[in-house]
Amino acid sequence: MRYTKHFLLVLWALCELIRYDAVRALGGSAYIRRGSPRPSASGPTNDDVARTTCRALSLAACLYWKPVLCLQRSVCTVRLLRKRGVVARLVIGYRPVPYFFHAWVEVNGQIVNDSTTYQDRLQVLYSY
Repeated sequence: MRYTKHFLLVLWALCELIRYDAVRALGGSAYIRRGSPRPSASGPTNDDVARTTCRALSLAACLYWKPVLCLQRSVCTVRLLRKRGVVARLVIGYRPVPYFFHAWVEVNGQIVNDSTTYQDRLQVLYSY
């Protein structure tokens, strides 16, 4: 039964990746945020839920037929976590010289889907 739940979570993550590409192609980047569930003020902060969701999305990204960049991966992770009741934030950070930007997901101020060094090395440009 446990493998069935993980398999379904990977399929759900794959559907989120497809949804992201479809929404971006049809409506542009402005429509990505519109369909995202709002973070609730109180919700579970179960580390296991965040860990399994990030793992499922990473596996779905490996199965996806085109490269999945950090913004797409982070938006899909935030959507999945919020739908599972976890308060998650999408953060986009940048470094001005040489110009570099990166997107990641935070739960309780901790990065859950990437390296934690981005918080120290990049300035926050956007957080939702």
